[in-house]
Amino acid sequence: MNETWKKVLLARDPKRPTSKTIINEIITNFIELHGDRVIGDDKSIIGGIGYFNNLPVTVIAQEKGVTTAEKITHNFGMPHPEGYHKAIRLMKQAEKFNRPIITIIDTPGAYPGIGAEERGQANAIAVSIKEMMNIKVPIISIVLGEGGSGGALAIGVCNKLYMFENSIYSILSPEGFASILFKDSSKAAEVSEMMKLTAQDLKSFKIADAIIKEDEPLSINKTSGINNLIKQLKKDLDILLKKDNETLVRERYLKFRKIGVFASETKEAHKHELQE
Repeated sequence: MNETWKKVLLARDPKRPTSKTIINEIITNFIELHGDRVIGDDKSIIGGIGYFNNLPVTVIAQEKGVTTAEKITHNFGMPHPEGYHKAIRLMKQAEKFNRPIITIIDTPGAYPGIGAEERGQANAIAVSIKEMMNIKVPIISIVLGEGGSGGALAIGVCNKLYMFENSIYSILSPEGFASILFKDSSKAAEVSEMMKLTAQDLKSFKIADAIIKEDEPLSINKTSGINNLIKQLKKDLDILLKKDNETLVRERYLKFRKIGVFASETKEAHKHELQE
């Protein structure tokens, strides 16, 4: 078993803490807010207000659930369009009251069902990405387990992106990638290394800003990882809160505008080295 596939399995471990656990550990007086004011309340995305280190914040997270009943209730962390509508509503509220936003990403991807598509799944994701790009408060996103496709990116447009040490973030699942490339989903472990989806990969490409060390996997002992997360959040919030709204928006835009540039420059430099 290759090292990348081991990380995929750790990211998906049923014993790995879910977003609710992280919220309970780092946020005090959390009040969950419900509904998108149009269709309903998608429980795969939970959001609300609370305090981080005595600072009022808005938290938006993808929740997978722990028990079988919870997993069904939360649709295994796969949001419907109304989930993204709710996320946008809460982000706009955070902007109105000048609260920083913390998002927690943990999804295999947005729900691909017929009903979700009929209600405009792709449009909901696109609008969420567009709106987040212009929100005038600090946004920090945390990849807890899986960060799958546009379903993850829809709440991941941020000023700072953290990835837990054993999390993954990619355009689709290794199974989906193997199905497209080899017409064989059983080759998921083999193609996972090609996908460059680990926290270490994304940090090297300057997509992730920080790797949250776990010491032991979160599924075994969550304490160290959560403590490291708290330290990183305190550090970056102190910096981001000193910046004006225009700077936050501009830096967020440039962060995403530059994705792929570093990798291309590195590849080009390596090609020149070989020629020399």
